[in-house]
Amino acid sequence: MIFRQNLRTFAAMKQYGTILIVDDNPSILTAMRYLLDGTFERIVTLEQPDGILKTMAQEETDIVLLDMNFTLGVNSGQEGLFWLRAIRKQHPHIPVVLLTAYADVSIAVKGLKSGAADFITKPWDNDELVRKLKDVLDMQSEVVSLDEVEREHIRRTIDRCHGNLSQAAELLGITRQTLYNKMKRL
Repeated sequence: MIFRQNLRTFAAMKQYGTILIVDDNPSILTAMRYLLDGTFERIVTLEQPDGILKTMAQEETDIVLLDMNFTLGVNSGQEGLFWLRAIRKQHPHIPVVLLTAYADVSIAVKGLKSGAADFITKPWDNDELVRKLKDVLDMQSEVVSLDEVEREHIRRTIDRCHGNLSQAAELLGITRQTLYNKMKRL
């Protein structure tokens, strides 16, 4: 009986995949590891951003938590924006959440315009940080492009018709030529 209750409790706790945390402060990385241990299956940390792209090429990464400043005495956020753009260029589907001790609205706006999924300031509220990361990942998994929906619908319809494109086009309510065109585009 107790085993079943524990199993249900464990199943109700959703664990997310891999998070890459990049921050030059080892204490921040340690705190994040403790905080996010029950939320993520795997936590990868880097103290310097120059290893981000190599790490992401080797590790299946679901989300990146990226500090904005890495050079002592520099608080412009430009380093974080540079690495945000690099990540987005190489891995456009992986969300990046920015993290900084210097909350500046203009930097947050630049980060969001450059493709950041969200922005968190240090010191952070633990519950708020975990909620934001979960929200970003949940939104990522819920949103499907219209092209993807159409592609999947066409594929299922063709499978259902055992490859008969004339029959699939008829079921889809389009001409065979339109189906061919959609198949080329998708």
